[in-house]
Amino acid sequence: MADSAATIPTPDPEAPAAAPVADLPSGEPIPSSAPPSTTPRRQPLPLGTLLAALPSNVDAFLTRLDKCLSTPSGIDTVMLFLCYTSKFSASVLSSLSQSALRRSAREWIALVATLPRGTTVVFSSPSATSTTGTSTAAAAAAAGATKTRLPSAAALALLLSKRLSALSSLLSEARMILRLWALLGMYFWARRLVRQTRLSSSSSSSSSSSSQSKEEDESAAAAAPPSKPALALEYLRLALCVAFQALENGAYLSSRGVLGWTPAQQARAFKWSARLWAAYVGIELGRLAAERVSRSSSSGSSSSGGGAESAARERAEWTKKVVRQLAWAPLTLHWGSEKGLLSETAVGALASIPGIIQLRDLWASTA
Repeated sequence: MADSAATIPTPDPEAPAAAPVADLPSGEPIPSSAPPSTTPRRQPLPLGTLLAALPSNVDAFLTRLDKCLSTPSGIDTVMLFLCYTSKFSASVLSSLSQSALRRSAREWIALVATLPRGTTVVFSSPSATSTTGTSTAAAAAAAGATKTRLPSAAALALLLSKRLSALSSLLSEARMILRLWALLGMYFWARRLVRQTRLSSSSSSSSSSSSQSKEEDESAAAAAPPSKPALALEYLRLALCVAFQALENGAYLSSRGVLGWTPAQQARAFKWSARLWAAYVGIELGRLAAERVSRSSSSGSSSSGGGAESAARERAEWTKKVVRQLAWAPLTLHWGSEKGLLSETAVGALASIPGIIQLRDLWASTA
C-alpha cells in the first residue's frame, strides 16, 4: 500500500545563510550580531480537520481496494499477502505465548521447591473458598497472581495465534481453489508460444532473401521473434508449470473427494508439484542472471537522458523479480522435501516477501 512518510521541511534556498560564529581566545563561541535565520515549522493539522477528511480518505482507500480486487490476479495478490503475514504473525505469537507459559511453569516449580517438606499444595478453582494451611494459602496467592498475568498476555496471544492460523489456512485453500483454473491460462500461453515458433521459422527462412534499409532493420529487430534457445527455455517453463498445476489440482480435488487418489498419492503429488516449482524457480533465477549480464554488456551504448531513466526502472523491476524468486526458492525446497526444512516462522516470513512486493506494485497501479 501507499507508504505515508512524514515530510521534513527544508530551508528556503533564497533565505540568508546562518550567521557565522566568532571564536574568541577564551574558547567561548559568541555569535555575531546578525540574527540567525529561522525556518518555518510545519504546523500539525488540527483534530477537526483530520476528522473532517476521514470519510474522503476512507472512500479513497476503499476505491483503490476495490480496484485491487477487480481481477483474479489482484485477488490472489491480496490473499497471498494476508495469508502469509497472518501465518508469520500466528507463529510469532505462538512462540511468545509458549515461552511465557514455560516461564510460568518454572516459577511454579521454584515456588513449590521453597515450601517445607510435607506441604500440601491444593489447585482450586476461583470459586473455591477453603484452603489448607498457611503454606497452601501462600501458594494460592502466588497462583492467583500468575493467573492474572497469563490471561492478559499469554492466553490472549494464544487465542490470537489460533485465529490468525485459521485465517491463513482458509486463505491458502482459497488460493488453491483459484489456481484450479490456471491450466486454462496455460493453454493460451502454449498457443502464444506456437505462434512465436511459426513466426520464428518463417522469419528465418525469409531473412536471407530480403534486403531492408537501416530503419526497417531497427524496427524488425524491435519486433523480432525470440531466438530458438529462448523458445526452448519458454517451452520448458511451460511444461514445468503445467505439470506442477496438474499435480496440485489432482491432489487437492482428491482431498475433497472429487477424485480418487489415496492420501499417500495426494502427499506424493503435492511434494512433486513443489519440486517442479523449485525447478521453475531455478530456471527463473538463471534467466534473470543471464538477462542482467546481457544488459550490463549493452549498457554502455545507451547511457543518456531517458535511456538512463528507463534503465533504472528496468533495474528496479529486475531486482524485485530476483528478490521474489530468492524468497520462493527455499520454500519450494521445504515443501518438496520429505520432512521439511524450515520452521513455520521462517515460512511465513519468506512467503510474506513476495506478497509485500506484489501488493505494493498492485496498489501503485491503482493510483
